[in-house]
Amino acid sequence: MNSIDFPKLGLSFNINPVAFSIGIKDIYWYALIILTGFLLALTFVYFTCEKHGVKKDNIWDIALFGLIFGIIGARIYYVVFSLDEISHWTEVFQIWNGGLAIYGGIIGAIISSFVYCKIKKLNAPLVFDVCAPGLFIGQAIGRFGNFVNCEVYGGETDFLLGMSINGQTPVHPLFLYESIWNIAGLILLLMLRRKKHADGQIFCFYIFWYSLGRFFLEGMRNPHYILFLIPNVIGISQAVAIFAMLVSVIMFVRFSRKNKKLITN
Repeated sequence: MNSIDFPKLGLSFNINPVAFSIGIKDIYWYALIILTGFLLALTFVYFTCEKHGVKKDNIWDIALFGLIFGIIGARIYYVVFSLDEISHWTEVFQIWNGGLAIYGGIIGAIISSFVYCKIKKLNAPLVFDVCAPGLFIGQAIGRFGNFVNCEVYGGETDFLLGMSINGQTPVHPLFLYESIWNIAGLILLLMLRRKKHADGQIFCFYIFWYSLGRFFLEGMRNPHYILFLIPNVIGISQAVAIFAMLVSVIMFVRFSRKNKKLITN
């Protein structure tokens, strides 16, 4: 049982990471919250996809493969940069003990979706545009899994939203900051989607916005949770965020120019 307080807001929570048990198997809130985020994201995309030119059957397939390869990608990403924490090769597969990196999950889901679009001869940029709001939704909700686990927090603070864990000095609740950042991104994305000039632009916005937030929030994290590229200088996720932002800008320009040529021709 963990005690989580927001002193300046007058809020207190006593949370058991275990939601309930089935026999001897514990079911954790973290898993239920992640599942909820996934289902709500899928529901939103499912009921809006045909309006934007993508069939519902394709969305089911993309979601299934994205979930499977997202988990695989998240684990691979974590393991590759945390080899020093693994004492036996069997631990590589023990995801129930923790160790999933969200960037790896996004990369895995993107690759599987791209391959699916190629096999089915779908317009990949359009499909990614349609799915982008779901990514924001899933991540905004999923971050609360970190709340119940008392993880993903920053340094000490006297800020209004400061969060105290088990009576300790309040810290920045980075999970909450990122959730708010993703909700803001979702609102902007839905507004921009009505005015896009080329397929792929909306997904590029998602990548840029998400990566921008991760770059700054990653730098605020407790060092215990940072996978460093250069010790105590820059985290791997920050480096990936910079790379992702550059790629998103380049692809945005490319999609825009391609559409301009089509209109001209």
